[in-house]
Amino acid sequence: MFENLSKKLSFILNKIKNQGRLTEKNITDSLREIRRTLLEADVSLPIIKIFINEVSKKSIGKEINNNLTPGQEFIKIIKNELIKIMGEKNNKLNFSVQPPAIILLVGLQGAGKTTTIGKLAKFIKENYKKKILITSLDIYRPAAIEQLNILSKKIKIDFFFTSLTEKPINIAQSAKQYAENNFYEILLIDTAGRLHIDQKMMKEIINIKKSISPIETLLIIDSMTGQDGMNISKTFNELLSISGIIITKIDGDSRGGVALSARYTTKKPIKFIGTGEKLSDLKPFCPKEIAERILGMKNILSFIKNIEKKISYPNTTFFNKDLTKKNKFNLNDFYKQINKIQKIKGVTSFIRNFPNKTNIPNVGNIQEINKKTLFKMKYIINSMTKQEKLKPNIIKGSRKKRISIGSGTTVQDVNKLLKQFEIMKRLIKKIKKNGIRNIWKNIKSYLTY
Repeated sequence: MFENLSKKLSFILNKIKNQGRLTEKNITDSLREIRRTLLEADVSLPIIKIFINEVSKKSIGKEINNNLTPGQEFIKIIKNELIKIMGEKNNKLNFSVQPPAIILLVGLQGAGKTTTIGKLAKFIKENYKKKILITSLDIYRPAAIEQLNILSKKIKIDFFFTSLTEKPINIAQSAKQYAENNFYEILLIDTAGRLHIDQKMMKEIINIKKSISPIETLLIIDSMTGQDGMNISKTFNELLSISGIIITKIDGDSRGGVALSARYTTKKPIKFIGTGEKLSDLKPFCPKEIAERILGMKNILSFIKNIEKKISYPNTTFFNKDLTKKNKFNLNDFYKQINKIQKIKGVTSFIRNFPNKTNIPNVGNIQEINKKTLFKMKYIINSMTKQEKLKPNIIKGSRKKRISIGSGTTVQDVNKLLKQFEIMKRLIKKIKKNGIRNIWKNIKSYLTY
């Protein structure tokens, strides 16, 4: 959903990210390009104006964080404004009412309401352990009722069905009464799709809502709706006072603007996003995560989390105690670091996706590392003598040839290893000077803006 938007924004922001100085001109030029990109992504014009004005106001004359370059500070402001537009926190479902808590799903036909109610039922069952009843009021499409019945059996949740001759309002009232009598904690109600300009159908859903008083009225919006998503969400909210939004089909090729427009227009939170066709493909909406995805930061942030999980701060005592107390960093130490790197998955993916490899602070020009390369490096070190491991500077032409033959590699491979060793050696010097925590903090600040 956000791929095109992400690529274009990343291209614009990479040009300004490492600017040593932000001027009104380069901020204005960047914002002009961002404005065009957001328009192409189907974000509504009024929201773009608000967004651009806020970023401009907070960027020009902004005092820069010591850990960031001015360009990185600018990107951080953009990220924070994206989060602000989409809502600054994830909003959970509200169950604080005398059971059954009724959740009413509304929206246009084809938006994915029926599939979404099945996903939502599964999510509530697995995460809240509630006793759930599902029903459908879509008497205009018998196939939709049968579809929901099949979905309820798949997820082993009870389905309430009356007759196609019944009025939707009567089915809703009967389902509510049945849920009360049988001690259900949640009642999920699917409704017929309706155009927001269809007065007769909108009046029907207004009356249904009044008769059953749902605790949640969730608007289902197809992510491919485009700029009309603003008008749809605005009308539904004005007539029904929705409590939240679910955006469906974000795994498709939509431009992503509806995620920015719908929430800001209604002032109601986006509570979930549909990420695929499976019943498990529904996840709580996290504005921060989506903002990072739009800015192309998802892979980098996942990698950082993986590093922090695999090599936590207690493990960094190896650097502080073992290496920093030595006068020299040798190939035996480098071998130990290779073993640590092998614990981290996705090293190659991280470096490949990082937009500016040569500018990672405190690390230098890191080359791509993959599983085969790491094993090859270990073979090369194992083919060296004790003296060569302790004093790598003695490894010249004839020694390189002997080591390459012994490890089944080439002289070029030996040269690459020695180059990587020198890069690591420079990093260790910086660790001695600044400490591993400070260096990692600065790297994180750089990557996450």
